[in-house]
Amino acid sequence: MNIFPGGRLPSESVPSAVTIGNFDGVHLGHLHILQRLKTEADARGLCSTVVLFEPQPAEFFARAAGKEPPPRLTPLRDKLRLLRESGCVDAVCVLRFNRAFSQMPAEDFIDTVLRRGLDTRYLLVGDDFRFGRGRTGDFALLQAQADFATERTPSILVAGGRASSTAVRLALQEGRLKEAEAILGHGYVLSGRVKHGRKLGRTLGSPTANIHLPPHRYALSGVFVVEAAGAFGRRRGVASFGFNPTVSGSGGGQKLEVHLFDFQGSLYGERLFVRFLHKLRDEEKFSDIEALRRQIAADMAAAKNWQAV
Repeated sequence: MNIFPGGRLPSESVPSAVTIGNFDGVHLGHLHILQRLKTEADARGLCSTVVLFEPQPAEFFARAAGKEPPPRLTPLRDKLRLLRESGCVDAVCVLRFNRAFSQMPAEDFIDTVLRRGLDTRYLLVGDDFRFGRGRTGDFALLQAQADFATERTPSILVAGGRASSTAVRLALQEGRLKEAEAILGHGYVLSGRVKHGRKLGRTLGSPTANIHLPPHRYALSGVFVVEAAGAFGRRRGVASFGFNPTVSGSGGGQKLEVHLFDFQGSLYGERLFVRFLHKLRDEEKFSDIEALRRQIAADMAAAKNWQAV
């Protein structure tokens, strides 16, 4: 899978079958779209290409308005990993979504990105897809282009509901991890390199790996049973994901700290893939460090005793 980051389009475009979207979470609905794209690309002899925006448009517009952006499911690196694992994507173009890009007229987007940049011959988008300055571009405008075919993406139902990133976010926010996995079609995983932290966990009897994540707002918060994968293989553990109010106060972003059971050794600089299996409790602020120590011991025991149903 070829990746064109930072708004860079292929220097030599090849005829492409293209889909455009956030693909946040790369859930079962997305997978169905990718499979449809791959089928059409193979039938037409085209390169299957996904166009992403970074940041996601809703994040950009929220920040521009001074508002809190919606929670992100998958940072770019994890999103690219999931797209690669789908086996349906030949190329990904990551377009930088900034003020200048948001002001691009719809016709210029068609000509600059789709026509000249990607040599689009087949386009698969939702019938509610809007683009260009003032969101003036729509499905009808795309379908009117004579040099490429435009089709609608289908809606996919999971357990009677539409598979969507919004549904996954809600399930994660409410701690319903099994429901989130059912919509995703895979475990909910975040990855990052282990960085140096305050090393407070060592003094509390539970050394933790402090995972560096891109500074998004995430849907999850609380204490979880997890499975972490790395060079050591796979190990069960317990993770705290939140703002650590007892020791961090009210400042700073969300932190992911993982304690691996029956593990000794250094993990600094290693990339860990953390799969969230079960929520134990919400995050809370304790009166003192000793109360926190007791709760950590209880969390570790609960995580060790938890069994998937």
